[in-house]
Amino acid sequence: MGKSIYFTGQPVFSQVLRLIPDDLLPKLVRKHCADRYCKKFDSKHHLITMLFAVINQCTSIREVITGLQVASPKLGHLRLSHNVCRSTFADANNRRSEAFFGDVFHQLYQFHYGSPDSPKRLVAKNYEERLYIMDSTTIKLFHDVLKGAGEPPANGKRKGGLKAHVMIKATENVPCLINLTAAAANDRTFLKHIDLAPGSIITFDKGYDNFRHFDYWTQSGVTWVTRVRDLWTIQKRKIRTLSQEQIMAGVISDELVSLGVPNDRKTLQIKARIIHFIDKDSGKEFSFVTNNTKFSAAIIADIYKRRWQIELLFKRIKQRYPLRYFLGDSANAIKIQVWCALIADLLVKIIKDKVKRKWAYSNLSSMIRLHLMTYINLYGFLEKPEKALLNYNPHEKNIQLKLFSSV
Repeated sequence: MGKSIYFTGQPVFSQVLRLIPDDLLPKLVRKHCADRYCKKFDSKHHLITMLFAVINQCTSIREVITGLQVASPKLGHLRLSHNVCRSTFADANNRRSEAFFGDVFHQLYQFHYGSPDSPKRLVAKNYEERLYIMDSTTIKLFHDVLKGAGEPPANGKRKGGLKAHVMIKATENVPCLINLTAAAANDRTFLKHIDLAPGSIITFDKGYDNFRHFDYWTQSGVTWVTRVRDLWTIQKRKIRTLSQEQIMAGVISDELVSLGVPNDRKTLQIKARIIHFIDKDSGKEFSFVTNNTKFSAAIIADIYKRRWQIELLFKRIKQRYPLRYFLGDSANAIKIQVWCALIADLLVKIIKDKVKRKWAYSNLSSMIRLHLMTYINLYGFLEKPEKALLNYNPHEKNIQLKLFSSV
């Protein structure tokens, strides 16, 4: 039999970890002083241990430590030099700053998607290459560590919550900017972290209404698209004529307006464009507002419709990396686990973009999880999984002949 092209000297988990550049972690360790007062369980060990826990969907620290102990003969291949105790792991989750793991995620995104050599992108329309989508999702917590949103329930058992503010590029379907806050934080706090290049397009829901930031984007050449809020005061300046094609597409009206908030002199008055649109499939009527006067009304409606893409991203992360059981009770430990779930999601998405075979994300992540410690070439295995495993035998039978007969 010829030499197999699927076997490898490294387990699948080690090949996943290779996607993290060797020089990335040392720079961030120095930046955050993440290894200060650390003897053995440094930032690299901490990150690898958390990724092992997240990918394997471990629900307790005991599961994580026991799982690594089972794989102790393979620790060298996982870039680990020793086993870790439960108390050491729990202490690291409380002590090491979650900002270090947040920077790991953003730097990893820039390395794989922020350069010309990044994985292949989706085939997109002209405006989609410049389109950004932002929204937030809330992760409910059993402990009131992070303040939850809304009024306390009647039984008095108020739960905490963590909110992830996320922005993605429409052509990449991975987060390019994330900020974690308590669930009670207003969505508009995320706007100060966003810096878009001129010519960019961004769409979002009603929770991000901030006229000063809208005006800043307009002055910077950034197109924004959202929906009209009922509390705004609207003064019509001009009604634009609709073509028959626009009417057939579902456009009801196209108006140039001035927006403001009633009885608030401090609020800036801005000029905008409002498009009333009816969805023929559902029969629902929508009112979109934007600062762009050049795009057709149908394109504006299509841009806002793309906002659903980020909801699918939230669904993907919450289904594949269940965030119902946390490995710590502190806000820092909870945020570390969320950051590592996002890093794991990013690593799987990078692999998905590199593999030629078309995989559903759920199937691909499951295959990686089930074969995390299998010694097999990851990319060759994902191209032809059935053929790669047909004659898989990592421990071949010893056929050494005996020198003396046992008779």
